[in-house]
Amino acid sequence: MALAPFFGSSRSNSLWDMIPDPVQTMAIFFDESSPASSFARDARAVASTNVDWKETATEHVFKADLPGLKKEDIKVQVEDGRILSITGQRSKEEVQKTDMWHRVERSRGQFMRRFKLPDNANLDHVKAKVDDGVLTITVPKVDAKAFQPRNIEVGEEQGGAGQAPASVENGSS
Repeated sequence: MALAPFFGSSRSNSLWDMIPDPVQTMAIFFDESSPASSFARDARAVASTNVDWKETATEHVFKADLPGLKKEDIKVQVEDGRILSITGQRSKEEVQKTDMWHRVERSRGQFMRRFKLPDNANLDHVKAKVDDGVLTITVPKVDAKAFQPRNIEVGEEQGGAGQAPASVENGSS
């Protein structure tokens, strides 16, 4: 039978010997000292910055867990119109040649979270503070009365080119 050497043969040079052991391959990715593990840990720092967003009757409140960071390590911006951006950096500790690390689990590296703010957010009065490792960002809502419709008077063309455009009237009628 032609397939006998591939299946049931006691030889060690079969097709199966050319395929790497999946258990050994996975061990490379989960080894604490491998570059892949370090990259994955740093990527988790970006993705795992936990943020809560609640809306009350008067404001939007964002709370982010940022343990160990000072206000100098955190940047809060409103960009591209209505995007709230929270960025920062968790620094590595200095490593001494005499130190022997047994475990490194705390995330480090840069992080970023972005949120599209709704139309009722008052972008001119955003406030941020950090207290005990919790960043709190308060975005007040624009008063609903501020969105009053305005009437625009529609005029008729008075027979000639070069005439002034129709006038705009503020207020309600």
